[in-house]
Amino acid sequence: MVLKWDGHTHTRYCYHGSDAAEEQYLDRAIELGFERYTISEHPPLPAGLIEDAALFRELAMPPEELPLYMNYAKQMKQQYEGRIEVTVGLELDYLPGQLDFTERIVDQWGRDLEDVVYSVHYLPGIGGTRCIDFTADYSREYLLGYYGTMEKLVDAYYDHVEGAIAFAAGLPMRKRIGHINLIEKFAKALPPIEETQIRTRLEGILPLLAKSNVGIDVNTAGLRVETCGKPYVPEWFIAACLEQGVECVYGSDSHKPEHVGTGWDWFEAQIRG
Repeated sequence: MVLKWDGHTHTRYCYHGSDAAEEQYLDRAIELGFERYTISEHPPLPAGLIEDAALFRELAMPPEELPLYMNYAKQMKQQYEGRIEVTVGLELDYLPGQLDFTERIVDQWGRDLEDVVYSVHYLPGIGGTRCIDFTADYSREYLLGYYGTMEKLVDAYYDHVEGAIAFAAGLPMRKRIGHINLIEKFAKALPPIEETQIRTRLEGILPLLAKSNVGIDVNTAGLRVETCGKPYVPEWFIAACLEQGVECVYGSDSHKPEHVGTGWDWFEAQIRG
């Protein structure tokens, strides 16, 4: 029996999402038959991480809102008790050189955190740290322009994923790597990525996950992205993870209530084999 669990969702505290009330997300999840629902908002980022101030404001909540968000998530957990299991989480970012920033969040809120989605959204680029999933033009200018080739960009991304796994292994709560193939978000708009390179890197990552007790966010948001058109986790990789005992958790990565449940049927088919 597959637990119907959406393990990656966002809220009105996401500045690049929707201001819809959380009840709209949860009522939609109940309507679709979900039994567990993880609220996993982006926490604050270190000041000045991104040079573009307007973009920075879109990426994560300001520090003063984190207590408000945590209380909001805990309130939803209580409000929906008996109707759906709500778990309180965060989508933390892997921030090399500033891991102490993340550690402070975990130290402060770890008692309340049941789930962590640990993601790579940022890489070194032209002019400093750059967001890998903003727009195709942005990635072309600031990331591809920095690394020179897609091969080097993709390797840099997976190097960061490996670092994220090593850090996540030490977290005390349930944890999983977010959208492990997010680097493919603009695959149809940027120069092609060699599938053999992705497969080789993921095959190398698999044993790291298995020995670290870090799961995978089987993120279906790529289905909603015109320049991607597929989930951010390959089917063969899900099968390999299951063989190795790596937890695979469906994630809609919903930023609007209507996103909840996107791609569940595809996920369930992979899990059932």
